[in-house]
Amino acid sequence: MTLPPGDQVRVTVTVRAPPEVAFRVFTEETDLWWRHGPAYRVAGRLPGVLAFEPGVGGRLVERFPSPAGPREHVAGTILAWDPPSRLRFEWRAVNFAAHERTEVELRFEPTASGGTRVTLTHTGLAALRPDHPVKHGRPHREFLADLGGWWGGLLAALRLRIHG
Repeated sequence: MTLPPGDQVRVTVTVRAPPEVAFRVFTEETDLWWRHGPAYRVAGRLPGVLAFEPGVGGRLVERFPSPAGPREHVAGTILAWDPPSRLRFEWRAVNFAAHERTEVELRFEPTASGGTRVTLTHTGLAALRPDHPVKHGRPHREFLADLGGWWGGLLAALRLRIHG
């Protein structure tokens, strides 16, 4: 597959655990490693839970309280669920319009040392209009760099969760 220029962000981290463990921690312990706060959660500083619903058609959903009652934000729908090697899901930021979506794919590949190389690729970014609110007024290249840092921070948190 050939992607248009500026259409993807790719981040890789290596963890000291086999793919089965890395995939399980990523998908079953999401709320324990995914960072909290306004930069990482729709709920911001409010308590909430972020979780994957396993299997194709499942969702990545954040549930949290609000003054108006319980709320949920569906960040995406699972498009491929192939434990322990691959996960692909639609990604929708809270400020996406109904027709806007991007995709995130994770590969969990064994390393010679018995660990796992986790590679995250976020695509569909070139389709976002230049003034899209998710870009916070930044030029596209700067947005991609910032998004790569954002995902990198999350994968670093995953590594810390796995390594204890």
